Amino acid sequence: RGAESEPGLYLAVLGRVFDVERGRRHYGPGGAYSGLAGRDASRAFATGDFTQAGLVDDVSALSLSQMLTIQSWLSFYSDNYDPVGKLVGRFYDEHGTPTEALRQAEAAIEEALKFTAESEERRKQQFPPCNSEWSSAKGGRFWCSRQSGGVNRDWTGVPRKLYQPGSTGSQCVCVRTTGPPWGQPDSIKHSNRGDLDDPHLEEYDSCNPLAEQCVLT
Repeated sequence: RGAESEPGLYLAVLGRVFDVERGRRHYGPGGAYSGLAGRDASRAFATGDFTQAGLVDDVSALSLSQMLTIQSWLSFYSDNYDPVGKLVGRFYDEHGTPTEALRQAEAAIEEALKFTAESEERRKQQFPPCNSEWSSAKGGRFWCSRQSGGVNRDWTGVPRKLYQPGSTGSQCVCVRTTGPPWGQPDSIKHSNRGDLDDPHLEEYDSCNPLAEQCVLT
């Protein structure tokens, strides 16, 4: 844990041990994340629970999204710190062989990645990216077509800013202007505005709300 009597400064994620000496101000004694040092606290990376009860390696009850969070942290440490070994315990045995607990964790991560990819594809079908171009002389232009974003469809749509939950940035997408909202059958009463009322959308200030093209100068 980096104390004078404990040479070395390490932490583990899903049983993989990393030397975090270069991050001593974060992980060393007195650091904001010192509780992660000297142990496998995989669960805390997903829950944010840094109490002694939360600094544990049991991830069996975590959700798929939480498992993705752990995977992102594992990638972070793999990219930024030196791997030095495997921790004998929940995820590896004394021979360094993966345990059933690790196989289950990896299967959950694989399922989460597949679900995320499918969700992103559905989102792209609902909100295809706009065509766009920009020049210093003319400024920016966004427009929709029946093939914009590489999504072939029977509607054109109008440009809107799409904000993903938890993100401050936006992207230009094409939005249906007629019919029921995405995923709702036409037989159910609706406002015939397509997805225009989706709460994650915002109009471009200088554009006609129903124009298929926006020019930003």
